[in-house]
Amino acid sequence: MIQHHRYEAILEMINEKSFVSIEKLAQHFNVTHQTIRRDLNELSEQRKIVRHHGGAGTISSTTNTAYQARKIMDLSAKQKIAERLVQDIPNGASLFINIGTTTETIAQALLGHSDLQIVTNNLHVAAILGSKKDFSVIVAGGEVRHRDGGVIGEATESFIRNFRMDYGIIGISGIDTDGSLLDFDYREVRVAQAIIENSREVLLAADGTKFGRRAMVSLANISQANRFYTDLEPPDPIKKILTDNKVSLHLV
Repeated sequence: MIQHHRYEAILEMINEKSFVSIEKLAQHFNVTHQTIRRDLNELSEQRKIVRHHGGAGTISSTTNTAYQARKIMDLSAKQKIAERLVQDIPNGASLFINIGTTTETIAQALLGHSDLQIVTNNLHVAAILGSKKDFSVIVAGGEVRHRDGGVIGEATESFIRNFRMDYGIIGISGIDTDGSLLDFDYREVRVAQAIIENSREVLLAADGTKFGRRAMVSLANISQANRFYTDLEPPDPIKKILTDNKVSLHLV
């Protein structure tokens, strides 16, 4: 395929799916990973896409990828992250779990545990974990966001602050090079901040596509996590922040 035509086809795929990995693009066009990286770098310089570790996405920093697309995006990486993270959760622990498809994958991996106490503002997490008779699942009150089952708002934030849990399991939409944890909805961010503030230990889970991904609302900084679980080596500036703040890195 002529390079110009491949550019157009890559843009069409990214606009349709919001994010496409280098692996999938290379397979689709039957070219090397190096060729796709060059293509993505060129499209990024033209400000037509945003480059991420492992792929590229649409350029918007104000709107998140559709929920159904996020559910299947990098699912294998999310499952590996989930399997590793739950190894650090003891039976009988208390947990906050926030909104996101990564945290929903973690909830699925927690079904092998026993006697967990969970507070969540994610209706999908509640549905997954509520099936276990030995789990206590409390859903925060507030406004239900129709697109993804997230519960948000001032009432949700206030509810979260009634608890002090052993672990806060946090997913995130983007991680900037200065360590800022970024998301798209201010109301969701306020609830996540309350979870961080009221957790004895913060466990951050994010696949490598989140490195450098743009979103307009700053939630916190990666330095506030106690443990970080991901599938790709973080960029050097983020690795330095992790090291300087003694945040343990768990690569899967």
